[in-house]
Parts: sequence; C-alpha cells; structure tokens
Amino acid sequence: MGYFHATTSMKTQQKLALISALALLSSCVATARAAERVILRTGSNLICDHAKNFNGTVRLYMTPSEDSYLDVAAGQIVRTEGVREPASRVSADSAAAPAAQPSQLVDLPRLLDEAGAAHHLDPDLLASVVHAESNGQPGAVSRAGAQGLMQLMPATAADLGVRNSFAAEQNVAGGTAYLDALLMYYHENIALALAAYNAGPAAVDRYHGIPPYAETRRYVERVIHDFNQRKLREARQRTVVAASWSSLAAIAAEPR
Repeated sequence: MGYFHATTSMKTQQKLALISALALLSSCVATARAAERVILRTGSNLICDHAKNFNGTVRLYMTPSEDSYLDVAAGQIVRTEGVREPASRVSADSAAAPAAQPSQLVDLPRLLDEAGAAHHLDPDLLASVVHAESNGQPGAVSRAGAQGLMQLMPATAADLGVRNSFAAEQNVAGGTAYLDALLMYYHENIALALAAYNAGPAAVDRYHGIPPYAETRRYVERVIHDFNQRKLREARQRTVVAASWSSLAAIAAEPR
C-alpha cells in the first residue's frame, strides 16, 4: 500500500473532523452465514470468507470463489474467530443506478488522474470505485438518492463542498477527498476504507472491522477484485512492452 501517503498533523485533524461529520449509522437484516473475523495487531478487524497461509503470508479471501483477496503478514494477525454474517442490508450509498441526468462527455481517466495526484491515491483504485458505484455514469442515481460517478449522498456532497454531484469533476473531487479521509482514518487499510465508503464509518467502527453485511462484503470484494485486475493488466502491458524492446534490440544487434 505504498502508493498512499502520510500528511501533516493539521491535514490529519481536518480529515478526522470530516469523518466525524460524515459518520452515519447503518441497519441490517439478519440471516446468518459463516465467515471468519481476523483480528490484527493494529486493532483492526477484517471479515473474510476464508483464509490460507502461504509461507508466512496469510491470504484472506473475500468470497468462496477466491477471485479477490488481501495478503496480510502472519505476524500481524493476533487471532481469528468464526462469525455469523447477516445476508443483506439496505445501504445508504447502494448504487442500483438509473441515469436521471442527461449523459455528458467526460474524460474520466483525466479526472481520475488529477484527483489521484491531488490526494496521492492510485487512479486505478478510484477507477475501481467509480466502476462499482456508477459504472462510469455521471448521471447515475441510486434508490437511496446517491448521485453521480462516485455516488455521493446530498448531505455528504454538501459537507464535501460539492455543489453539483452530477458535474463529473466536482463529484470525483469530492468522492476522492472522502475516500482519502477514510484511508487516513483507517490507517491506509483499503478494505476498511471501502467498507466505510459503502456502509458508513459508524458501521465499521461499531463492528471494529468490515460490517457483516452481505452487500458491503460484496462491494469491498468487487472493488478490490477490479483493482487487482487493473494492476495485473498494467503489469502484463509493461511485460509486453519490455519484451518488444528486447526483440527490437536483438534485431538491431544482428550482423548486417
């Protein structure tokens, strides 16, 4: 997670104040399912479907399919325990999003690059959040009223200084600032920050980890899986480019 950053104490205090202002309580519908809670030395808890140990690294799988996972050093884990997971919840930021506003031409990669640079966040992570929240639709509106590319609730948008959530640049700037604040609050723990983005910081704090909500678990899994895939594609592209240059160099070195 080295692509995230540390900030000055003043900026940290501002972000923590923002978290306090934006904290929302969440409710859930309880239908139980087995899962594992992993307690870390940092005090954070992570809920995963199951875990495996690979030579001192514990891989926490978010779903039974093992498509998405987080790697944690075994020495960072205090203990694991079984939990029962409620199967569903109603999320304030849930994005089943019909487009309510006219479509607009948006240079989304540029917006994400600029927002990522402003907050020292990986644009690929922002792209994965946008994909999960709105599927890249600036006019998206959820059943609960969340709006725009990063699905900001009106009250949250107002606290972030976003005047028009359907303006792509404002929405991305506000959503990125909020995610940045959550990452700071949860000590750069991506999974907890994403859970708080979806379910609210109060729910994460109440459960001392990812809330046992099926919708939130799926959301965290979906974003992390998409982010992993983007980084894998990026690595493959670098490999292909490097191989191409090596081939050209070999051809150039051949005797004429």
